[in-house]
Amino acid sequence: MQLKLTFSALLAVLLVSVEAAPVAKRNTHGIITLPLHRVQRDDNVHPIVKLQQHINRSNRRLARMTGRAEPDQHEMVASIQKRLVSIDDTDVLEKRYNRHGTKSQGVKGLKLVGPSVGKAAGTVKAATGQTLPGAGAKQSAAAPGGAGSATAAQQAGQTAGKKSKANKAATAIPGGATANPGVSQVQLDAVAQNKVTAAGAPSVGNSIGLDIESSDVGYLASVQMGTPPRNFELLMDSGSADLWVGAENCQSQAGGNCGNHNFLGPASSNTFKDTQKPFQVTYGTGEVQGSIVTDDISVAGLPLQAHTFGVATTESVDFSDNSTPFDGIMGLAQSTLSQQNTATPIEALVKTGALKQTVVSYKISRLADLKNDGEITFGGLDATKFDPLTLTEVPNVSQQGFWEASMPAVSVDGTDLGLKGRTAILDTGTTLIIAPAADALAIHQQIAGAQSDGQGGFVIPCTTTASVALTFGQTSFAIDPRDLAFAPLDPNDPTGDCVSGISSGNIGGANEWLVGDVFLKNAYFSTNVDRNTLSLAKLV
Repeated sequence: MQLKLTFSALLAVLLVSVEAAPVAKRNTHGIITLPLHRVQRDDNVHPIVKLQQHINRSNRRLARMTGRAEPDQHEMVASIQKRLVSIDDTDVLEKRYNRHGTKSQGVKGLKLVGPSVGKAAGTVKAATGQTLPGAGAKQSAAAPGGAGSATAAQQAGQTAGKKSKANKAATAIPGGATANPGVSQVQLDAVAQNKVTAAGAPSVGNSIGLDIESSDVGYLASVQMGTPPRNFELLMDSGSADLWVGAENCQSQAGGNCGNHNFLGPASSNTFKDTQKPFQVTYGTGEVQGSIVTDDISVAGLPLQAHTFGVATTESVDFSDNSTPFDGIMGLAQSTLSQQNTATPIEALVKTGALKQTVVSYKISRLADLKNDGEITFGGLDATKFDPLTLTEVPNVSQQGFWEASMPAVSVDGTDLGLKGRTAILDTGTTLIIAPAADALAIHQQIAGAQSDGQGGFVIPCTTTASVALTFGQTSFAIDPRDLAFAPLDPNDPTGDCVSGISSGNIGGANEWLVGDVFLKNAYFSTNVDRNTLSLAKLV
């Protein structure tokens, strides 16, 4: 492996371009729905390395959200270097996505989370070396299909590169759902071809569909900006509160301009005005800085004249790279979080009287369902997307402006893990679920065949039928087992081992979770600024 070249590639942005030209419509219910376009990634990256990129991004994002010290750049780079060293095949980064070539050999250094053979009722060493009491008995009780302790131990005792036939076997998911067949061919094809799947026709008026990328990472909407108006593709982010796009004179921190994106400025818009006031925003991945401006924008056909937002004159390579499909970000947390000290679009639309409620709602879709029905809705909830009997409204407990809720329980296959007093920041801008290390470990102890890599990540069977559920209010929301499998270690073996969509964070918060799209694909999610609440409902 040419480490230097490969490592540079690994530090590139995970997102590639998407094509869509949605048409916005009005309705009579006081709500507006925008398209969300799934973010595509350059996928010549081993899933274990991609997992670490997401962990780094999420850890940095969670640190900023909670006011704790961020992991420094050297720490994040070192974590990726460790992943590179741990990859068994020296040519694996090239071979993994050559579907007609040699299979990857798995990953070295993965250590057992569940009990090893002969220790089903005892203790177990985790990758960190600490002794974990009682793991064996719990693992045995949670074995899919009611397997006994010996069978469960054998399933959990498989090391990386040795696939367990028991783990691959399709078994019934608790609750009567169908068995998990592993990663679908349509997902594998979408990754191999860098394919973006076009959205289907909207199910209701004023809805604009999602374009879907196979790994279910990030969501975009089209917003019109400037005069004459032009379409800008914006990442919809409930975990930040600033709106920005690239400036016409934008420069990349890596040198040169900011790539093949759309830019805004006096040359392209005759209503553009620069206030000369500076702004800077740092995200889990990437940062921008520039000037606060005013210009006319249109959100799903609703005009906002002389709206205040930012244009970035400098972007990190995460945003300036040609592989990044979006032109900017629309933050949809509360404006108290804004680094620009400006109103978010939903707050501004209500202030102008265009909308009655400061409500933003999200339906996040997955490619595997073949529905392509994701959307973001301004001003209310789309009742066609969820079961109203399950709608649960809970207080927002964040003091900073994030959308954070108490999470009184976490269960696996119906067994309460006893994780009390937790809170969860619900963030559409994060792909994974990041939990405190002890919580992430407790979850994976209950998943047959789960293994820890010692760096915060876990590997689980792609065919896992484990049902992990998070409780908000009095309602438990189960995560589809397919969403727990972030990506197969080997695309030629979609029923083998997958990296888990739940990882551990090392920020130091004992009770705070960062909950991204791995969970949000399984619920209808809505936020309300005026009531300072958030809502969840089960999808239909």
